[in-house]
Amino acid sequence: MSRFIPVLHSVSYAGAWPGQSSLDVEQFLSKAVQLGYGSIALVAKRPHVSPLDYDDAARRALRARIEQLGLELAAVMGYSDFTAGLDHPGIPAAEMNAAYVGVLAKLTADLGAKRLRIFTGYQRAGISYDAQYNEIVKGLRMAGREAERYGVVLAVQNHHDIACHQDQPAGLMDEVGHPNVRLAFDAWAPHLQGVRGQALVQAVEKVGPFIELTTVADYQIQPRFRYDPNVVNYVAEAAPVVRAVAPGTGEIDYASFFEGLRNAGYRGPVAYEMCAALKGGGSIENLDQTARVFLDFLRRMDTGAEALQASMPASTPRM
Repeated sequence: MSRFIPVLHSVSYAGAWPGQSSLDVEQFLSKAVQLGYGSIALVAKRPHVSPLDYDDAARRALRARIEQLGLELAAVMGYSDFTAGLDHPGIPAAEMNAAYVGVLAKLTADLGAKRLRIFTGYQRAGISYDAQYNEIVKGLRMAGREAERYGVVLAVQNHHDIACHQDQPAGLMDEVGHPNVRLAFDAWAPHLQGVRGQALVQAVEKVGPFIELTTVADYQIQPRFRYDPNVVNYVAEAAPVVRAVAPGTGEIDYASFFEGLRNAGYRGPVAYEMCAALKGGGSIENLDQTARVFLDFLRRMDTGAEALQASMPASTPRM
């Protein structure tokens, strides 16, 4: 029996980056079936499933279509930012985002899913870190109560600035203290922050009891340089550029990440997203081929990290 459930994230076909092909919701559903996926995740904003565009009748029709195609809606993907507006006194940032999450939680339940992916918040200049962190804790508690009304579990992704370090999410969950608020813990943030190997295994094990969802995307990290004629040389820029590649062919240490998931006893959905400039371009053909690669990649992860390493071509950077 498979431990991990492959999920195709509709952002992969939402035209999210320049040159990326875009499908509407019906086309995406058909595409998921064509590629061999049994589970999907839907973007909860335009051009896919914005709550502004889906009234009760449209929600019933979409849910019926998903079921007709034999698909499972593993998650709805929300786009919260609990610190947005916090730099302006009087703006109830936590309340506004909790209300937004409540709207998405109802959408999630109406479509027959039980998970809603959300984010924490981006760091705002001029406000203390603790003030922003506390606003997020307050907002997540309120959002958890909203989600509970609809029988939905929130999966907080380690994506935005606040609490994105691998040592923070478990503590955040303890402080929020709501059973409907859990984690969507991914590998790319720890990797880009320098966490690899056994340290990554241990980071996953630490948050394992809270993980509700994880999303895979693989990348090549390309250093950037700027030519300086004054020294007739190149000067390194602070941050390298990140380019998406097929899963298992990039630099993200998924061998260690999935070892941590297995050690933590995680069994559940693993979403795949193409949400950055992709090697080979954004044509439908390249997106489809890359999405197929993920299915093979995840099967190897079910059998153990060694299977991934053994299957990688010699030219592929080892993790």
